[in-house]
Amino acid sequence: MTKIVGNNDGPGGRNETYKIGNRPNVPRDQAVKEVEQGKHPGAHVVKINNEKYVRDNPDHSKKDNVNRNK
Repeated sequence: MTKIVGNNDGPGGRNETYKIGNRPNVPRDQAVKEVEQGKHPGAHVVKINNEKYVRDNPDHSKKDNVNRNK
């Protein structure tokens, strides 16, 4: 499964881009589209203040969270 890591590069630490596998700067709208198409089964999309973001599916591990500590 491809890891998705948020770059925390937007206002207030929001993710405007994500690192997905070996692609370091995937724009948020592209990452959302890929998740909605089922290309990343370990992730889902959430809508916050009318903006869509990628999140990992819940589990008990912090090491694979989108916004993990770097």
